[in-house]
Amino acid sequence: MQKKLHIKKGDSVVVIAGNYKGREGKVLEVIRATEKAIVEGVNMVKKHTKPNAKQPQGGIVEKEAPIHISNLMNKDPKTGKPTRIGRKLNSEGKLVRYSKKSGEEIK
Repeated sequence: MQKKLHIKKGDSVVVIAGNYKGREGKVLEVIRATEKAIVEGVNMVKKHTKPNAKQPQGGIVEKEAPIHISNLMNKDPKTGKPTRIGRKLNSEGKLVRYSKKSGEEIK
């Protein structure tokens, strides 16, 4: 059974460990099976591609590689700094994620 992750597609995150520490970006994809995420502009790798219909020239393409979610933290919507995530019931009785630093709801 897969556990609940604190990061979702579309979240703004900060890298807290590794070669890209301090970088910020938007989560493009979450890979639940390996607990990794692809973040815009983070963990860039060069991929050698053969010519195909999409790229008739072929060549070297730079793209984002997955990074483990333990190295990522959500950005606080108010301050823009890294924050932990909590879950609580809002006024409509729906479970929402919120920033532990500012108490602001995360959309």
